[in-house]
Amino acid sequence: MRSKNKSFRMVLAALFLALAFVMPFLTGQIPELGSMLCPLHIPIILCGYVCGWPWGLLIGFIAPLLRSVTLGMPVLFPNAVCMAFELAAYGAIAGLLHKLLPRKRPYVYCSLIVAMLAGRLVWGVAMLACMGLAEGGFTLAAFIAGAFTNAIPGIILQILLIPVLVMIIDKPKAQIKKD
Repeated sequence: MRSKNKSFRMVLAALFLALAFVMPFLTGQIPELGSMLCPLHIPIILCGYVCGWPWGLLIGFIAPLLRSVTLGMPVLFPNAVCMAFELAAYGAIAGLLHKLLPRKRPYVYCSLIVAMLAGRLVWGVAMLACMGLAEGGFTLAAFIAGAFTNAIPGIILQILLIPVLVMIIDKPKAQIKKD
């Protein structure tokens, strides 16, 4: 039974990777729209919730690098490299908090917001490290614009959509445990 569950999580993780690969196409490959709606974030965060933190971490790290190497978007350095760390943090933290906290709506929102803030901080540290290597400047204003101001539509979309999806996905699990 345990290996079947492991295999099922692997298949789901592959599905979330595929979604992360294709969802940015919904923005019509317009980089400005993609950076505002953050379409890569949704399947990664969901992967952390559904498959657990190790899969969220792994798929979060792989997705932007795979897209960059195969499609050229996002640009590999520094964007995809920094996004790999950011998305890995999203998936890992969302999955870990979902495992540790009660599976009730307020805790889903709490884990999502903590994961989103932590992921953005990880992105900022990664950008600072990469831009330092590239001898470019990464200021506090650039961090706030990139992590928050430009991403407000995506942040709102994630806060509205992800908890609802997590509660829908978790509902059958809770009913099975009661029976």
